[in-house]
Amino acid sequence: MTSGLTPVTASFITDYNFRAVLYIISFSLFIYGLSGLTGPKTAVRGNRIAAVGMGIAVIATLLVPDVNNIFLIILGVAIGTAVGVPAARQVKMTQMPQMVALFNGVGGGAVALIAWVEFRESGGFAEVPTYVAIFSCFAAIVGSVSFWGSNIAFGKLQELIDGGSKVIGTAQIQSLINVALGAVAVACGVAIVAGSHSEILIIGILVSSALLGVFLVLPIGGADMPVVISLLNAFTGLSAAATGVALNNTSLIVAGMIVGASGTLLTQQMAVAMNRSITSVIAGGFGGTVEAAAGATSASGGTVRSTSAADVAIQMAFARLVVVVPGYGMAVSQAQHAVREMAKLLEAKGVEVKYAIHPVAGRMPGHMNVLLAEADVPYDQLKEMDDINGEFPRVDVSLVIGANDVTNPDARNKADSPIYGMPILNVDDSASVIVLKRSMSSGYAGIDNPLFVNPKTSMLFGDAKGSVSAITEELKAL
Repeated sequence: MTSGLTPVTASFITDYNFRAVLYIISFSLFIYGLSGLTGPKTAVRGNRIAAVGMGIAVIATLLVPDVNNIFLIILGVAIGTAVGVPAARQVKMTQMPQMVALFNGVGGGAVALIAWVEFRESGGFAEVPTYVAIFSCFAAIVGSVSFWGSNIAFGKLQELIDGGSKVIGTAQIQSLINVALGAVAVACGVAIVAGSHSEILIIGILVSSALLGVFLVLPIGGADMPVVISLLNAFTGLSAAATGVALNNTSLIVAGMIVGASGTLLTQQMAVAMNRSITSVIAGGFGGTVEAAAGATSASGGTVRSTSAADVAIQMAFARLVVVVPGYGMAVSQAQHAVREMAKLLEAKGVEVKYAIHPVAGRMPGHMNVLLAEADVPYDQLKEMDDINGEFPRVDVSLVIGANDVTNPDARNKADSPIYGMPILNVDDSASVIVLKRSMSSGYAGIDNPLFVNPKTSMLFGDAKGSVSAITEELKAL
């Protein structure tokens, strides 16, 4: 008896049609897995299904007959797994936006490197069809922009770089620089497609696109970071799809287009939620971290009324409807589990509890949903902005936990405010508002919030988790 595969079996495994079937299975699993991400109960399963699809796609690629350096490929997969799995498991929920930005950038960087390798392997695209050169150059430009832009976004979110707007000269000069860098990248690509095989051209694409990615994101302030993360995610997807066309890889095309299309739609939704056009976000100049000391007065005029955990507990215990409004402050203090415990006590006392979710609360799309799902908050209690705003007039107590700009009434009332026109959560329509904050510091838009001096509002200063836990203990004592 002989061991190993027979020639017929080996031929079948490496056959193009067999690989095509594997690719079809893989991207079918991508799509099915994506459908599971529509809710927290099915999201984990959806991720696992999509991961199986990616595994099948990798296997199908390794079965291509002329694939060389299998050992290096396996080594790369092993290193990526060794780095990625522990990083994903150990990352804090407050740092999830940074991880998303970083991992997304890695995808764009990989695409740019693939384009460079293909250029070298094909003699400057001399040995490939014209469409391969076109899509490869496109992938190099967009992938490089995504990689370097995502790294700048990571630096801002991680506070390695100032989260405010950084403009070279004036906004007009910055725009001219960006246009010039984009023109250089496109010109190098056109020269390559036209038949020039000099490696300096592909390097010119990578360098000019890298600078463009840096200069595109540097002027963008922290208030726009959710939109930026989503936009860069779409860039990475489009560059991956272009690489799939160049490499004739069906699975990569489908996966890239799914990421590109979903990222584009999400970017548009985020922009609408902030009442800002995508072009105005890219133009930058809006939003940076501004700190102010806690005090008894506010820059908007009026008196800030402090309260105690005991008073807050009494208000909520005798309320009919309490709405919790989470923001980045809840994420920073990891207060979601404490909030859930508090809500259970209120519900045991007959109080209805809901959660108002603003589309751009936190630092990435869906940030608050993920945190609350982690604490097993029932999904039907999470209410999107459009669904909850009409209910605020009948709300007895709105408990705002570290949310700032998304509750700022200036967005409705002050025409010269940077956030004027941005849809907000109308917590000031509630009978009473309790705001949990460490201090009177501004949000990412860097502007004062008149909600804090509203006669209906009381401020409970301190760490959000500690404050919620104190309220919970007072509820237990009632």
